[in-house]
Amino acid sequence: MSNLLETHQVSKNFGDFTALNQVSIAVPKGSIFGLLGPNGAGKTTLIRIINQITMPDKGSVLLDGETLAPHHIQHIGYLPEERGLYKSMKVGEQALYLAQLKGMSKAEAKVKLKYWFDRLEIGDWWHKKIQELSKGMAQKIQFVVTVLHSPKLLIFDEPFSGFDPINANLIKDEILELKRQGATIIFSTHRMESVEELCDHIALIHKSNKILDGPLNDIKKQFKSNTYEVGIKSGQANLEQELYDKFQAQPASFKTLDNELKLNLKIAEGSSPNELLNFLTTKGEVTHFVELIPSANDIFIQAVKNN
Repeated sequence: MSNLLETHQVSKNFGDFTALNQVSIAVPKGSIFGLLGPNGAGKTTLIRIINQITMPDKGSVLLDGETLAPHHIQHIGYLPEERGLYKSMKVGEQALYLAQLKGMSKAEAKVKLKYWFDRLEIGDWWHKKIQELSKGMAQKIQFVVTVLHSPKLLIFDEPFSGFDPINANLIKDEILELKRQGATIIFSTHRMESVEELCDHIALIHKSNKILDGPLNDIKKQFKSNTYEVGIKSGQANLEQELYDKFQAQPASFKTLDNELKLNLKIAEGSSPNELLNFLTTKGEVTHFVELIPSANDIFIQAVKNN
């Protein structure tokens, strides 16, 4: 899979403060790429460099194999965390204006706006002013003007901010549909459950440095600990102590209908889960057996703490 966007050793300083330190990322075409990190890590600076709002002090950025240049801005759609709509303008007038700034003709923009306004059921808002809309309603308009010109690269910075759960799910589905249609998406968020649902690849930036990147499934494999969540019904009074002696064990918490013994059991590197399961079946009825796969949230916290 070729990359739509690449940054090579990008650095940016603001006075004595290093915002980015030799950060390289590669965003595969047709993927949703999670750009993650704590507050102040450098994510927004990198996004601003990709959008040519600011320039790197060192390093380079390539879009579809070409060195990033001013004309590439028409191939990028950017939904910033801090929204930028003109509050006193009417929705339709503003959407047409922003579409034309991206190189669309007025006639083409009207056709596409009708499609998106019908799709998101916001046609009645055309003559309203932005200041008359709720934060979530204004967010829908911002989403539409971001994707309207069908850019090669979409950058969503906290796209679900201001949305109730129903509309957040609506926009999530639209993002997945854009991916199915071939869009490449950079997705920046602190909502790790959204990363789990949407992202194919991630990069984690901490204190201006990239500390982790790659396909999300590969990273999960790197962080898994060969630990299994088990539930077992047994008449053996000393079984819990036996399992603590034999394995690295911790109490587990999951919902069951009966009063099973619930533990997290870590097996040795190279051991098979079948060996663990076979051993447990000699001790009682195994009612629950699940490998503990680290979540994006677990990985985020562990990687940041380790660095």
